[in-house]
Parts: sequence; structure tokens; C-alpha cells
Amino acid sequence: MIKISAPIKSHWAEEHDLHFEELMGAGEYKETHRQDMIKWSEQIRQKDYGYFCQAAVEMFDAHKKPVWIVSDTRRHTDLKWFRENYGTAVKTVRVLADHDVRKQRGWVFTAGVDDAETECDLDEVTEWDWRIVNNGSDSELEDEMQNILSWVDSTLKSQH
Repeated sequence: MIKISAPIKSHWAEEHDLHFEELMGAGEYKETHRQDMIKWSEQIRQKDYGYFCQAAVEMFDAHKKPVWIVSDTRRHTDLKWFRENYGTAVKTVRVLADHDVRKQRGWVFTAGVDDAETECDLDEVTEWDWRIVNNGSDSELEDEMQNILSWVDSTLKSQH
């Protein structure tokens, strides 16, 4: 698992004497620092749109692993960087959940955050290798993921 947000939050925690693990969570601690982290990371991305993608690959020693799951891809430029660097090896998954379901799970819309590029830049992308609808139970989610798991299994078997 490669988390693009990890190098952002790691740097932010180190720079501001904060708790990295809490920044990686979903709680109020992260929300307190979120806007400032976003502003800082946007400045870095303006200079090098792939900076955090590359940093995450290195941080998680990704080249030592045969299959990568990259979370936190939130921009067209994230997809662009991975496709430029890894070509057809890149497979994309869009995970969707209805707003009502997300609200039932505790999500609360925050203006300036949830409508910003960091959250919705990929909303207009229509070309995904797989689309997963996460509105139901764990077993329904597992059923939805079966095609991906089968692909991963066959990919790993073909490498040996």
C-alpha cells in the first residue's frame, strides 16, 4: 500500500512537531492541520506535480513489491505521473459511495475542503479499469472487488 499523503503528512509532522500517525488518521487532529498542509503541498506540486508520487514510491520501498495499491490519488496529475512512469502496468480503480451512505458513515461536507481540487479533481475522469460501488455490506464490497483480486492473482502467477 502506497499512500501519496504519507510524505506530505510526514514532512508536516516533522516540520511542526506533530504526530504523524494522527495526521494519517481521519480525526479532528488531521482536520485542524488540513488546510495548511494543502496550501503547502500545492506550492510543491506547482513546481513538480509528481513530487509526492515519487516520494511515496520511495517512502514505501515500492520497487521491492510486485503489486502496488496507491491510495490518495486525487488529481489528474497523480494519474498522469504514474502513467508516464509505469505505462500500461498502471490499473485504475474508482471507489464510489452515494452521498447519503457517506453521511451515514459519518462524513460531513466541509466547504473549501470537500469541494476543492484535493477532493474532486478526479470526479470528471470517466476512464477507469474498474469501478467499485461501496454502498453496501462488506460481503457486497468483496463481491465487487473480485475482478480486481482475480487480476492481481493472475498477474502474480504470470510473474513466476
